[in-house]
Amino acid sequence: MLLHVMDRDGNQHELTAHPPTSLMEVLRDVEYGVLATCGGSCACATCHVYVAPLWLEQLPPQHSDERELISGLEHRHSTSRLSCQIQLAPALDGLCVTLAPEE
Repeated sequence: MLLHVMDRDGNQHELTAHPPTSLMEVLRDVEYGVLATCGGSCACATCHVYVAPLWLEQLPPQHSDERELISGLEHRHSTSRLSCQIQLAPALDGLCVTLAPEE
């Protein structure tokens, strides 16, 4: 599947992903990607991304842990999600995200 990712410098990238995996795992493995300090346990918010609005309805709702972490971020946005909480599946082929600024 294909992912469209805008890095923190405004450069657009296309990444290939192979589900099942999380978006965080894909973004952690690229040079310009996310830090993912907690390794995907929804404990640090260093994998914060902005999801393109048209894709938000394709994602599962946020759990309370994710909502709580995002609420404390300086750079939160209405489309903020933690990439560790987005499990990639064929239905998300073409997903567009922007890496949020580091906190």
